[in-house]
Amino acid sequence: MKIVRLLARTTDSSAPLIARLALGIVMFPHGAQKVPGWFGGYGFTGTMNAFTQHMHIPAPLAFLAIMAEFAGSLGLIIGCLSRVAAFGLAVNMVVAIATVHAANGFFMNWLGNQKGEGFEYHLLAIGLALVVMLHGGGRWSLDRWFTPRPDQL
Repeated sequence: MKIVRLLARTTDSSAPLIARLALGIVMFPHGAQKVPGWFGGYGFTGTMNAFTQHMHIPAPLAFLAIMAEFAGSLGLIIGCLSRVAAFGLAVNMVVAIATVHAANGFFMNWLGNQKGEGFEYHLLAIGLALVVMLHGGGRWSLDRWFTPRPDQL
């Protein structure tokens, strides 16, 4: 229980609230493509097959990546273990840059005139995740219920 309190410790600040909601809301559709298959996604089985068979990602790591996007985005939206959720999404973004998007350059492919998507979106997601990792879930998070207020420590 002590580790949960340590990971969930946060303030009543609005800055981490804004960062976690922005990251959680933006990442949720990506996770929802991978688990229930919403928004034109392949669902869990199809995504696992794509990750393991086509991208050659080991199954345990593929599972963690999928869960980071789906459960992590939900965790951020409700503010439950926000630091852990943000860490999982930040790792996903670093791996996505290193394995896929760095080769395509910095910019997104807004006009469809390059080979693939660049990594600017991923850097923004990492920045938002770092805010949450450093400051916790902030105002209106379930994390606030797990830990006493700083003035009560």
